[in-house]
Amino acid sequence: MTPIKKFYRQQSNTIIQNLERRNMKGYYCETKSEAIDLTMSLMEEGSKVSFGGSMTLEELGLLDKITQGSYELLDRRQATSPEEVRSIYLKAFDSDTYLMSSNALSLDGHLVNIDGNGNRVAALIYGPKQVIVICGMNKVATDLDEAISRVKNFAAPPNTQRLSKNTPCSKTGFCHDCQVDDCICSNIVITRRSGKENRIKVILVGEILGY
Repeated sequence: MTPIKKFYRQQSNTIIQNLERRNMKGYYCETKSEAIDLTMSLMEEGSKVSFGGSMTLEELGLLDKITQGSYELLDRRQATSPEEVRSIYLKAFDSDTYLMSSNALSLDGHLVNIDGNGNRVAALIYGPKQVIVICGMNKVATDLDEAISRVKNFAAPPNTQRLSKNTPCSKTGFCHDCQVDDCICSNIVITRRSGKENRIKVILVGEILGY
């Protein structure tokens, strides 16, 4: 095991303990393939699955894996109109499992997410029976303030590039606390605990995933 892998494992132990203090269930996987297998094991066959926009999910190829299985995937990528997208967003609240990543995660167990539309953070807060958050260890921050800074300055700017948004951070690479129409930072949500025990499950992965 490499030094960085040992470090990730030690750090994940601390985070998992702090997540459990906050009514969330934590797991650690060394690799992406382990994370996929664990995620699949946490979902019942035939169940209804939805997801929030996430480079992590794309890099894992998890949605393709679910599509090949016996699940009902609410997939807004198949929508042909804004009205159909909205309908899928609303149906997601009644799903058995909601899949997402987190923009940042503090050592003491806070999840920090910034969202433009709000559908992703809304489902994290309420609705789906369980939420599975898959998070690469590259997203870990020392404390809550650093986690918020990470989201604004290291997660949002590359996402504006991915989404072809015309924002100040897309040009400079750091947050300007902007109010432009293309802003993707409308909602900042800090999850300090789960209201329902173990509804939120956080899978930490010992690899670089997402932004």
